Amino acid sequence: MTHAYTGGCACGAIRYEIASEPVFQNHCQCRDCQRKSGTGHGSYLTFARAGVKHSGNATLWDMVGDSGNVKTRAFCPACGSPVYMTFAAMPEIFTVHAASLDDPGRYKPQVVTYAVRGYEWDFLDPGLVKFEKMPPV
Repeated sequence: MTHAYTGGCACGAIRYEIASEPVFQNHCQCRDCQRKSGTGHGSYLTFARAGVKHSGNATLWDMVGDSGNVKTRAFCPACGSPVYMTFAAMPEIFTVHAASLDDPGRYKPQVVTYAVRGYEWDFLDPGLVKFEKMPPV
């Protein structure tokens, strides 16, 4: 058994613990992730929702992503840190921001999504597979 993925916001008001391994790890260059991160991409680990434990009261913000589906961003109302996301079209998954991990070194990106929105100045590992949008399930 692997050790849990743990993390939360900068001030500690929101915490999570996930016992399973991620099913997907990606850098996303969609416009929403650029705006949220303040740079060229966001970095994420996605897990099966079963077994996810989280505590604290996140502020939730629903928006429509480039895919046309509603995604809910959860961030700390005290420190403003983005912590996790859920997706209306995929309620069985739970996505965390790589920088919210207690050990961000556990993040191992597999692909780049929405590369069609990427910028030349946003240098990502050239060995990663790039998808113009989201890869097929």
